[in-house]
Amino acid sequence: MNAPAMRPLGGTRCAVGESPLWSAAEQALYWVDIAGRRLHRHDWPAGSERAWPMPEPIACIAPHADGGLIAGMQTGIFHLRPADGGRCAIERLFASRFPRDDMRFNDGRCDRQGRFWLSSMVTDMALAAADGALFRCARRELSPPLVTGLVTGNGLGFSPDGATMYLSDSHPSVCRIWAFDLDADGVPSNRRLFVDMRRYPGRPDGAAVDAEGGYWICGNDAGQIHRFLPDGRHDRSLCVPVAKPSMCAFGGPDMDLLFITSITPAAPVEGYDAAFDGAVFVVQPGVRGLPETPYNQL
Repeated sequence: MNAPAMRPLGGTRCAVGESPLWSAAEQALYWVDIAGRRLHRHDWPAGSERAWPMPEPIACIAPHADGGLIAGMQTGIFHLRPADGGRCAIERLFASRFPRDDMRFNDGRCDRQGRFWLSSMVTDMALAAADGALFRCARRELSPPLVTGLVTGNGLGFSPDGATMYLSDSHPSVCRIWAFDLDADGVPSNRRLFVDMRRYPGRPDGAAVDAEGGYWICGNDAGQIHRFLPDGRHDRSLCVPVAKPSMCAFGGPDMDLLFITSITPAAPVEGYDAAFDGAVFVVQPGVRGLPETPYNQL
């Protein structure tokens, strides 16, 4: 177990922190609080933080080529333009296509070609309903479900060359990560088991891929982040000061930092300091990441 120094990034604490996103242009980190219905930002040089309230749960974000962010929310996919004073222009791009009313989007990010991918789930995880799916936003349209049968779709990531897509299901009944081939048109194929997370501590939550092709996955409920090599071999694990790390992303001025969001558990977890629950953490893991490609399917 490697133990580089890890620290909280500021004073913000979230109920369900998710989707960290580094903006190189702004030298800032964005992330969301799903249950808190807020978009957060930490300005790196100044260390200041700000937040924007959202009209509905916001699950995942990615950069938008026209400025601002593309976001998966409760009722659809939106273009967000946060501004000063807590103001945020919100434009709906696509309506949700869920088979039942009690669903929302969950994990999401852009691939190397600028297509926005996001998964859906039944909001109440206790139902263990496999009605979730994976969608793709490209060519000004939202695709039909491309992967179905997900309980809690998570762990989206893309290899540095864009030819491999990773996807996990973090529900306790599944706990697996798959790899797919991804062709030039963004069609996934050759689904195969990448990692059976039942062999490792934690449920496979949000993920990131580094410049060497290493896949980093948050081990939710275990306070760990695991790195797997492109052939599926376990490379290393990092300890996080909270039980429920939720998603990670590379960033920082030199792309050598890993930012980790977290969730506040329903009750304090023995062995962890509850004062850190819901915080964003930052660590220098020893490898660099790649800039996120903006959504450019305009």
